[in-house]
Amino acid sequence: MKNLPLNAIRAFAAVYETGGIRPAARLLEITHSSISKHVQELEAWIGVSLIDREQGVRTIKFTPQGEDIGRVALENLNDMASAVEAVRESKQGNAVTISTTPSFAARWLLPRLQDFNATFPWIELSIVVDQKLNFAADHGADLAIRMGQGPWDGLECTPLMDEQLFPVMSTSLWLKVGRPTELSALEELPLLHDRDPQASWQRWLSEQDSLDFDTRSGPRFASSDLVLRAAVQGLGVALARGRLVEDDLATGLLIKPFEGKEAMLAQAYWLLHPKGKKKSIAIAKVIEWLSMMSEQELHGS
Repeated sequence: MKNLPLNAIRAFAAVYETGGIRPAARLLEITHSSISKHVQELEAWIGVSLIDREQGVRTIKFTPQGEDIGRVALENLNDMASAVEAVRESKQGNAVTISTTPSFAARWLLPRLQDFNATFPWIELSIVVDQKLNFAADHGADLAIRMGQGPWDGLECTPLMDEQLFPVMSTSLWLKVGRPTELSALEELPLLHDRDPQASWQRWLSEQDSLDFDTRSGPRFASSDLVLRAAVQGLGVALARGRLVEDDLATGLLIKPFEGKEAMLAQAYWLLHPKGKKKSIAIAKVIEWLSMMSEQELHGS
């Protein structure tokens, strides 16, 4: 190990990565003559040619030995750089801030943070809640999760999950009113309203065939989380966003009495990052984890 010509190996790895002496020099910010000298030193130390110079100076072709050494050197140097950067960032706190809406934070993100903390204990993840799209300006957030019809200018936008609406109610209320399974029962039940027009009863009703009644009565709530909390208390039937009600359905706090009556939303959940802003390793890991969670949602696991 102590005799390895590390500077020469690094220079040759840069040549292998970029495909030329001059681009390797630009990558390492040294002269191209220094790159050439390092390559020659490495060849002399190994005792074989790494570049087939019969191909001329304009096009570099690596010998079989050069291909092997270049590939291994580049892979290991990249691995070393990633490991060093991870340690460096761990000494700096590895703080990542996600901005999202109050309902999504409470009902989707927070229940999954135990998994995140177990997987990435070295990342300090903070959550701020806001409805606005311009998240970074107000909170200095690294990432945001928003629902809408993206993509948006100035942001790197990755779709995470689609969404649908359907009625839910508490088990106790369902039993109390005779275990209804037909939509016509909604005409006699108290309806709970989300102030978001995208989650309105009128919006859902427009996609239900042969069903038309006045949905305007009933209490209104400022967030999806409050609507679902009211439903859990047995105050009425709520129109739920599927992603936000998964845990309540799984635990039996709420039930979905009318199967097959979902209405797909044109909006989706998007993961946002300021375009052009460098991602730390911690940010990249959070993105990777969110993408994995959304994939599990899509496949129902």
